[in-house]
Amino acid sequence: MRQNFIHYLVVVKQYPATAIAVEKEIKLGELKKRFDILVYDANFQPWMLVECKAPHIALSEEVLQQVLRYNISVPVPYIVITNGNSTTGWQKKDNGLVLLNDMPAWGE
Repeated sequence: MRQNFIHYLVVVKQYPATAIAVEKEIKLGELKKRFDILVYDANFQPWMLVECKAPHIALSEEVLQQVLRYNISVPVPYIVITNGNSTTGWQKKDNGLVLLNDMPAWGE
């Protein structure tokens, strides 16, 4: 699942493969967690967090809250959740989330 989404980012959306980190550990307070995908911008700053779930897992509020917790340690302008069947993304704006109609162009 994760590899399919990375393939989509690199081949379809033309994100540079060198800008994509996979399964890196982060600290949330005393807890150690792993994000699925982190995309960096051209200045190598965190730009997009992607949480990947198995196809049978619904993209619920709980999944969104999970990636938003990761966003506390790794602040990014874009948040994405996917289960291979469905993908939803948001841009952080004015202390809120704006639903995306499409994945942003890399570095946007």
